[in-house]
Amino acid sequence: MNIQFNGKVALVTGGSSGMGKDMATMFAHQGAKVMICGRSLDRLQPVVDEIKAAGGEAYAYECDIREPESVNEMIEETINKLGSLDILVNNAAGNFVVKSEDLTVNGWRAVENIVLNGTWYCSQAAGKKMIEAGNGGNIINIVATYAWTGSPGVVHSASAKAGVVAMTKTLASEWGKHGIRVNGIAPGPIEDTGGADRLWPNEEVKQQILRGIALRRLGKKEEISNIAMFLASDFSGYITGDIITADGGASLNKGFLDQWEQAGLE
Repeated sequence: MNIQFNGKVALVTGGSSGMGKDMATMFAHQGAKVMICGRSLDRLQPVVDEIKAAGGEAYAYECDIREPESVNEMIEETINKLGSLDILVNNAAGNFVVKSEDLTVNGWRAVENIVLNGTWYCSQAAGKKMIEAGNGGNIINIVATYAWTGSPGVVHSASAKAGVVAMTKTLASEWGKHGIRVNGIAPGPIEDTGGADRLWPNEEVKQQILRGIALRRLGKKEEISNIAMFLASDFSGYITGDIITADGGASLNKGFLDQWEQAGLE
């Protein structure tokens, strides 16, 4: 399967590191012109330089996606500089582990504003331009499996991600007539992103978490990027409103046999 994005423009939020950086790099490698955004131009510019050094075309835009005016300006600048906007990846996020009873109002607002509101501001601004251009488009939202199961310690993120899942399906149903497909990816713990390391305070906890993953390993950034490439390409042309889970089987209910194995009773 040879996926190419020659002549396409991709905007990736949260593109300075982790999965966002990897997706932006892969889009550029496959021929797309890429705009990455984040709150620090100093962190974005090295990614741009790296992509350009590899022969790709990339640009950076300093933007706080919690501010709709800033988002609108970013979308305008992307189209003015690169000629169009064909692909939007809503990857920017915020999260931390906290007991629900200890979560402050500011902590709740911070995560909701980035994950739910920011995704909405970017999606609506991009969607309007895609509808106006009449060439269709692709929006990919990065969510989490606990959006539909819940999980202790992340009530703020789970609630926000659940909203993004609902948003994904709603926009897919509304904008399909414009040729705009809206899908999501729900990654499990991914190595070398910073987020995975915060899930465990020590090696013992890490090994316990790994035992809960059917494949017994962390995911790789390129495995998420590969899915994003597929969803943004014509190979997935009849898929919209879907969420692809890529968590190594961590969200599966493995039942009694797994519990026996962990207890050494197999």
